[in-house]
Amino acid sequence: MNLEGKNAIVTGGSIGIGTAMALDLARHGANVAINYRRHADEANAVVVEIEKMGRKGLAVQADVASTADAEAMVKKVVEEFGSIDILVCNAGINRDAPIWKMTEEQWDEVMDTNLKGYFNYIRAVAPYFRDQKSGRIINITSINGLRGKFAQSNYAASKAGIIGLTKTVAKELGKSLVTVNAVAPGMIMTEMAKQLDQKWIDLAINETVLGKLGELDDVAHLVTFLASDLAGHITGQIISVDGGQYI
Repeated sequence: MNLEGKNAIVTGGSIGIGTAMALDLARHGANVAINYRRHADEANAVVVEIEKMGRKGLAVQADVASTADAEAMVKKVVEEFGSIDILVCNAGINRDAPIWKMTEEQWDEVMDTNLKGYFNYIRAVAPYFRDQKSGRIINITSINGLRGKFAQSNYAASKAGIIGLTKTVAKELGKSLVTVNAVAPGMIMTEMAKQLDQKWIDLAINETVLGKLGELDDVAHLVTFLASDLAGHITGQIISVDGGQYI
């Protein structure tokens, strides 16, 4: 998978799966920009790692829920890198509660970040992709957007919305030879997951066909493939990376 000369944005790239995806894209040749809202030190550390590979790295403070921030970041990336070829929408949060306890603030915060944030960046890159008649958009959703999850009505709804957004934008940008796909991870062994009570990890493992949780690179490698020329005839697809957790 050769991404030499390609320029990418990974939202939420300063920690977790976002960092793994940013580094894997760089490992395969791409220059990578990431946004951060609070994790400045972590974001700058990712840029250092990208630059060690001989690629250009860029960290931009931007709230994905802000339309203005998204537009400004895309413009800055084009100015710094010369073009934009790959967008990975990944930034997300959860504010869990059963529906009868969920507040309007919890609902709105998750929707603004997880769904509107994707819309903001996709809309910002779309004119560039249409003009150059090429581009890759990869949206990170979740198996919980496919199956639902107790106490995650806001999160699951946002992730289900990403699936509808992915399929629609794939149709809208297809004539411009832009592919748009979504990756739906199950539980991945992130730093956050490692802090969970073991019973929740065991429960997730027991749900999987393979009997183990996924690793960060399991998601990252698929994203890199979808960003490459090897995936040029794949669009509008939702691909699970869950070890058979949801079949």
